[in-house]
Amino acid sequence: MKIEYHKIEGNNNSHTKFAPWKEFKVDGKIVKQDDRYIVEDNTTLNNLVLSSTRLNPGKETTGHKHKGHEEIYFFVSGGGEMELDKDKFSVEPGDIVLVKDGAFHKVYNTSKQELYFICVLQGERQL
Repeated sequence: MKIEYHKIEGNNNSHTKFAPWKEFKVDGKIVKQDDRYIVEDNTTLNNLVLSSTRLNPGKETTGHKHKGHEEIYFFVSGGGEMELDKDKFSVEPGDIVLVKDGAFHKVYNTSKQELYFICVLQGERQL
């Protein structure tokens, strides 16, 4: 299998594409749940949190930023958009987005199906 790989630079954040997963589960506990999404965290490690979000069609996450924390987003299924500071771009299965320290970020599900993504958080979750 050939893996397609390219990197897109934008606003000092990186957005990379890789071969998509078929299924991926974090095996954690639900930490947030409402009409927008279900967020599940695996806190097995001391310095990283592995989190998954199932974002419902037409919904969006709460935009936020973290001082002193970086994140990595892996888009598994569905489609939508992600906002990083003042950049907004499409995301689809196979996309990886690196969120630098202090960067504002928000995910939008612009499709008619669930948008499923995995996030690796540095340190403890800030609710």
